[in-house]
Amino acid sequence: MNNTCDILIKNGNAIIPFNGIVNTNILIENGKIKALKKTIKNVTANKIINAENKYILPGIIDPHVHYGVYTPINSAAITESASAVTGGVTTIMRMIRLDGTYRKIVNHLLVSKDTHITDYAVHASILEPSQVNDMSYLKRIGINSFKIYMNLGSDLKKILVDLNPGDISLKEIEVDMTDRLLAEIIRKGSALSSIILVHAEDHAQCSKNIQEMRKLNEHVSSDLLKLWSSLRPESSEIYSIRKIMKIASNFEPNLYFVHIGSAEALNEIYRNKRLYKNLKIWIETCPHYLTHSTDYDNIMGKVVPPLRSKRNLVKLWDAIRLGIIDTIGTDHVANDFERKKANGNFWNALSGFPGLATMLPVMLSEGVNKRRVDLIRISEICSANASRIFGLFPKKGTIIEGSDADLTIVDLEKEQIVSPDILNSHSDYTIYDGWRLRGWPIITIVRGKIVMEDGIVDQSYIGHGNFIETANNSK
Repeated sequence: MNNTCDILIKNGNAIIPFNGIVNTNILIENGKIKALKKTIKNVTANKIINAENKYILPGIIDPHVHYGVYTPINSAAITESASAVTGGVTTIMRMIRLDGTYRKIVNHLLVSKDTHITDYAVHASILEPSQVNDMSYLKRIGINSFKIYMNLGSDLKKILVDLNPGDISLKEIEVDMTDRLLAEIIRKGSALSSIILVHAEDHAQCSKNIQEMRKLNEHVSSDLLKLWSSLRPESSEIYSIRKIMKIASNFEPNLYFVHIGSAEALNEIYRNKRLYKNLKIWIETCPHYLTHSTDYDNIMGKVVPPLRSKRNLVKLWDAIRLGIIDTIGTDHVANDFERKKANGNFWNALSGFPGLATMLPVMLSEGVNKRRVDLIRISEICSANASRIFGLFPKKGTIIEGSDADLTIVDLEKEQIVSPDILNSHSDYTIYDGWRLRGWPIITIVRGKIVMEDGIVDQSYIGHGNFIETANNSK
């Protein structure tokens, strides 16, 4: 092996998932990790990065991102992938929702080819019976994960779908997630050896609670999030988890439970995971469930499933440390605050908020620096596990010779106050506004290109991102 490379990262502490921390020098060439070397005598490089006293994580993977709903994909991909690399994220997995046939998804992929800074993959939401027939086609083009929304039905049928490239008018459809449709998606997903992503809330229970409360109290101005949590209670999640597990037991699919934020839901999934040993089951939580509770009492924090009481935070951190929770996804929604707050009408206020750029800083500041979790675990839940589950490993999610040179260099001592203007998103607000976080990414490298340094995104790499095909999981 010759001693030349495009980029040399020297004196760094590389975090190797499931292994440990290695003080090493990393040689990068042609977008790949060429070698890890203890000594670099006679190595020449076009660019040298001194990472002394810094830590190098495998590029962060966010498995749960929504964009292209409030702005068209041709602009959303630019802003949200810029926000991603600001936060050290090198691969984003878009949760796409289309009405009608998924054969038209090719238009989204063509536009995406020229607009992403990060690499990107796609999960397809199955919203109507006819889309079940598209699942085989989607798998053939590299989309092997399908989302079901158990929260849609009864009087809670409306959902915004992704805009067609170039469109600017929001598009709303109605979805009725019947038990029959659930079973069809599970059956087809199992036959394809695909992964079924589950939003577990019972629409019937939530709809009944909301309609009854809205008749009594049309104008809500205080205890917003406590009310929201009570209307979409943990019992709704548990009911849905039990239902989907009963259906799944007939087909043996791969189940990935998204945005789990309550201890009760977590316990129910874990109980079923031990009960149904023939099923592969994974659990995702989000940073906001680790940092915010119903005490936040701000319409910014309206989300589904809701923020829960403060006692849940400790239990979720424990579950991360113990390996019960597999991944961290942001459930990032690229909306703006004027639209979200709906003129102060609590009932019409949008659910969801941005989180891409703050995921890793939050996990470093609130997790690593507060000794709730170590860096090796961060490398697993924020990168390697998602890579394994969705069939990207070891191309992504680790630091070994031959892997993509997706790397995130972090400074655990760097402190910065969060404000929307430093996050480079279309969104103009954040639930972390004013938080002083300690531990930030200082360099983000996507397939051998330095796309972010010290918070500045290199816009010349718009279009550098590749579409990444997902495959059968390998965990």
